[in-house]
Amino acid sequence: MGRVERKVALVTGGASGIGKACAERLAAEGATVVITDVQDEQGRATAEAIRAAGGKADYLSHDVTSEEAWVEVIAEVGKRHGRLDVLVNNAGIGLGGSILEFSLADFRRQTAVNLDGVFLGMKHAIPLMRQGGGGSIVNMSSVAGLKGSPNLAAYCATKGGVRLMTKAVAMECANAKDGVRINSVHPGIIETPIWDTIVGTGEPGTNALPRSQTLDQMSSMAVPLGMKGLPDDIANGVLWLASDESRYVTAAELVIDGGLTVR
Repeated sequence: MGRVERKVALVTGGASGIGKACAERLAAEGATVVITDVQDEQGRATAEAIRAAGGKADYLSHDVTSEEAWVEVIAEVGKRHGRLDVLVNNAGIGLGGSILEFSLADFRRQTAVNLDGVFLGMKHAIPLMRQGGGGSIVNMSSVAGLKGSPNLAAYCATKGGVRLMTKAVAMECANAKDGVRINSVHPGIIETPIWDTIVGTGEPGTNALPRSQTLDQMSSMAVPLGMKGLPDDIANGVLWLASDESRYVTAAELVIDGGLTVR
């Protein structure tokens, strides 16, 4: 317990899925967590649940594609807490489809959330982190940022972009000797709502299997460990990168996929 005691952490897309698990895990280990999302009702509920469990959490409505919103959120974190030690750039969407049918509007929408949002997060969080002597930024990529997947060209483009942008900015901070470490996390098949839009699981009015059953079948065939992951599996890795235990780790890729990318 207390692995991130007295640290202030900002988690984007923290209302559900991996972001929610990260917020809960960081709070359980002593961090004061600021959760942001566009799903306001779920975001407030997540923060309330953390507080009910004895943790410290706030919620802010936040569109990560807006630079103005990032300026306001970082300013509010500084005003309320005086520092920022951890940023988990988790907010993302997954849109699948053939490159021949994928619309430019959807491509740009996915890029705005998955890539622009991460860029803006680093741009505006690093100055506040530097004021406090450093910090840890964790950018959520994917196994789709390591290898290509059919019908996921746009998603792969954004997650591959996150992977290399992470390394570039990590080297910029290392050169500046500012104490800011930046790493990427690459989840495999994890039980989260994003799969509903990637592979169309459990959509009303279709014959699709529920998400859990769909991912169980996919994992049994594709994942060497033979099972899907859970949001907590990713949150545990994020916790390590957020903590001082990983003080000598920057520009790295933490792959949490049950061996999927090896096969």
